[in-house]
Amino acid sequence: MKQSGAVGRLATLRLLAQRFAFVSLVVAAVALMILGKADIVLIERTRTAVADAIAPMLDAMSRPAATIAEISESIRELANLRAENARLKQENLRLQHWQTVARRLDAENSVLHDHLNVVPDPDPAFITARVIGDLGSAFGHSMLLNAGSHDGVRKGQAVLSGEALIGYIAEVGDRSSRLLLLTDINAKIPVLVENSRTRAILSGDNKARPKLNYVAGNPSISVGDRVITAASGAAFPPGLPIGIIASTAEGAIRVEPFVRRHELEFVAVVDFGLGGILPFEKPAMPERRRRGPDSGAGN
Repeated sequence: MKQSGAVGRLATLRLLAQRFAFVSLVVAAVALMILGKADIVLIERTRTAVADAIAPMLDAMSRPAATIAEISESIRELANLRAENARLKQENLRLQHWQTVARRLDAENSVLHDHLNVVPDPDPAFITARVIGDLGSAFGHSMLLNAGSHDGVRKGQAVLSGEALIGYIAEVGDRSSRLLLLTDINAKIPVLVENSRTRAILSGDNKARPKLNYVAGNPSISVGDRVITAASGAAFPPGLPIGIIASTAEGAIRVEPFVRRHELEFVAVVDFGLGGILPFEKPAMPERRRRGPDSGAGN
């Protein structure tokens, strides 16, 4: 009986303590709300002090989670690096093969040039210009360059970015010129599909990918084939890279240019000494002063 009475008293005390704790928490919350309205500075200081006190504990608790995240990221990066390393090894083997082939062909080419007395092509003159304006719109793709006739720029000259052809000069001022991109609706140049040696006309239509028109014969053109300039029309020298075949569906052969418009900042305006699509504008020659019949050596 004594034990059961003691257990009953403990249960009663525990119930009273829980009720008292609940009431105490409610009273404390109300008091803090009243105090917060009455003294905002004190509450802010208290909150700051509490935050400073528990910050080390929170930092210690967050370190294991951060460590686990770093370990997981490291494992993921190692897996990616392993796959990238395998890919680079395969690519390196392919590049070494093509380097050997290129060296052999270069040596054979030099020997054949010497035996055949081939006249080498002259090195083209060029200037570097900066793109200072994008004149592209729904009706045309062109850019403004900060070089003009004063710098030697002439209408019809090729414009390159790196080794790739991106367009040609359409208009020339004294200090500026307009670059007509290959994607412009007015741009049409003769090209060659490198693998099949198929001739065609690259025509822009104000889209990111120009298309091939007037394709000669019934060639086998595949996605990924390189497109280069052709010697037809004496517009550009043959072999300048333009892009690759992107699609052959829906009755249109589309070409993905090697260089996109938004990537252009500096370009090379190259004078290959050719004309065709747009003949070069030669600078005006000064008129010679005619000597009249009365003009003698003594006058």
